[in-house]
Amino acid sequence: MSATLNPADWIDGGVTPPRRMPAEVDAALAYLADALGHIVYTRWTLVAIKRRYPSLTDARTAHPAVMRLLLDYPAVVEYWDRGRVRTVAVDDAPTPETILQRVLHTHRRRFRLATVLGVLAAIGESEREPPALAAVPQPLVAWLARAGRFANVASATNTLGVGDDAQAVALFLRDRASRSPHTLRAYRAELRRLVAWCETHQLGPLSDLTRHDLLAYRQALRQPVRDAADDAPHKVSEALQSRALAVVASLFRYWAETGYLTANPAAGLVRGNRSRASFAPQRMLPPALLAACDAWVSETVTGDDALGIARRRAIWTLYRYAGVRLVELVWSNEAQLPKLEVDDRGSWTLHVIGKGRKARAIPLPAVCVPVLQAYRQLRGLPPQPGLDEHAALIHGLKGGSLQGSGLYDEVKAIFIAAAERLAKTDHAGAARLRQASPHWLRHAYARQMIVDHQVPLPAAQALLGHASVQTTAAYYRQ
Repeated sequence: MSATLNPADWIDGGVTPPRRMPAEVDAALAYLADALGHIVYTRWTLVAIKRRYPSLTDARTAHPAVMRLLLDYPAVVEYWDRGRVRTVAVDDAPTPETILQRVLHTHRRRFRLATVLGVLAAIGESEREPPALAAVPQPLVAWLARAGRFANVASATNTLGVGDDAQAVALFLRDRASRSPHTLRAYRAELRRLVAWCETHQLGPLSDLTRHDLLAYRQALRQPVRDAADDAPHKVSEALQSRALAVVASLFRYWAETGYLTANPAAGLVRGNRSRASFAPQRMLPPALLAACDAWVSETVTGDDALGIARRRAIWTLYRYAGVRLVELVWSNEAQLPKLEVDDRGSWTLHVIGKGRKARAIPLPAVCVPVLQAYRQLRGLPPQPGLDEHAALIHGLKGGSLQGSGLYDEVKAIFIAAAERLAKTDHAGAARLRQASPHWLRHAYARQMIVDHQVPLPAAQALLGHASVQTTAAYYRQ
């Protein structure tokens, strides 16, 4: 840690009210261990072991790696590094200050320098989030930076607390689309489409549009348009029409619900849930191909990269048996999710945050437990998660947590490996595995739950996080 800084320069923004870190390095390390729910930096000697545990047998059970090294060295250090606990002789360990700096950097969205927080406060920005308008494409900001006749700007019921459409759009994108880059990209594209239509018809701002205007926009989406390249008219696909109207309806519903608008002109704009009613999941794997993947995962020989293999098994197990979306296993510092929870009966539950930032709980079958316990133990975590644990569910090899692209690559590697094994005996099956993505496992999970196990639709809808029960019911048709 820099000589000009000390731990007391850091603020823990994850507690209410925010708290300054202890000034001493050892006290700061102990604070981090308590706040994050895992070992950060602990120096062990035989004397310290005997003080902590009633017997050496208990110590071996709790810290087998420490006890092995204490046979040859007078002191041993356990420290947190890149999502796992490492155990080394004291002469081979980094300094406490180095580990403190690394951990603070890994959790930099929670722990911030007091000087940085002071600057952010002075310019009116939150210490936890980037400026809201960064979510809005810059060419749109100027056009959106005004309020129409239906904006509820001066009223106390405007819970967004903003005065123009640009800021209101930014908050909508943050709350409804920020969890997935694909969703955010799609929402931005549809907002640009709506704004372009408004400019063509000399309408706007968005908070000035009437129900008549939005119905005209819906009709315009159904009309053939001319391609600038060949000047040939072509019709927008029904899927694209449905997406465009769904985004518009979601925007105005959000504004009405938060009080930014006095009324919702888009109410009923999307009628009959045509897109959901026509939804028919096709991209899923049959039981035989799933079994082939399961076999490859379970038969992978543990080698030098035992932790990497255990991590891949844990990732596969969660996507396979929890039916989560890809981004739902990406760690969120703000929500402290996803996380595992074990109740008094020993039942495991996965808690995630899904679309619309809605949290949900998914019971895990018993087959998941030994896989997750083995992965946790190799990371240096206790086999069962504690209530005060704040470690990322899936660790990243370079520190912090594994992001969406890394999760995708891990599952894709399993599909490719299983396809290579099947290539000679089942060419069609191997080709299908090469096409598969993690979302195919979600479809397979949903179909097995609804068709094979006959789980009632409302319960299945809650477990899958579907906004509409019609989407859940679509699996009955497969």
